[in-house]
Amino acid sequence: MADLEALKRLAAARALELVRPGMRLGLGTGSTAKHFVELLGARVRAGLTVEAVPTSEQTHALALEAGITLKTLDELPELDLTVDGADELDHDLRLIKGGGAALLREKIVAAASARMIVIADQTKLVDRLGRYPLPIEVAPFGIVSTTLAIERAIAAAGCHGSVTVRRDKAGQWLITDGGHHIIDASLTRIDRAEELALALSSIPGVMEHGLFLGMASAAILATDAGVRVLGSLD
Repeated sequence: MADLEALKRLAAARALELVRPGMRLGLGTGSTAKHFVELLGARVRAGLTVEAVPTSEQTHALALEAGITLKTLDELPELDLTVDGADELDHDLRLIKGGGAALLREKIVAAASARMIVIADQTKLVDRLGRYPLPIEVAPFGIVSTTLAIERAIAAAGCHGSVTVRRDKAGQWLITDGGHHIIDASLTRIDRAEELALALSSIPGVMEHGLFLGMASAAILATDAGVRVLGSLD
């Protein structure tokens, strides 16, 4: 297998070919999206003019350092293209995102975009979602009650597994850029993703979940054999 970082960069480079002067871009979060931001920065320093909305404080700092002109989503409420990674994707372009704890902002930015293109290496493609734990961003208030409701929703959707509150490197409950916590649901497989997504969205206290369904226009998948495109880049 080729070096995964090299594959991530290959996918990011292919996505960069979609960027045109004057575009309003959404910049994703995570290790693969980082490669896209770095490559975009090099193009900007060479004269490309774009404006971008970052999906996290981490990406904001990286893009600022790269010299990319940044705006808030309120300043650019409609975007031409968002390029972001995924923790997992299936052949129907359904995604699990949120490993970087930025899923709420990532979903808001993706929804504001005319197109969302996913960039990933070959290890992220699965036949069925669920191998990667499903992140669920929740409000701190009433987190025990919210967790119980999440467990019931998971069971009603035919899934099985455990849920845990994500901790940071210091061992404390992780706090997202929005001031929330992340509950990770380790489910192994999700057979009824749409049903589960709807159930989770209906729970008071759930800010957003990591199931991105019907949002990606295409995925650029870097493999040992080269770049593979799922969906349409047009």
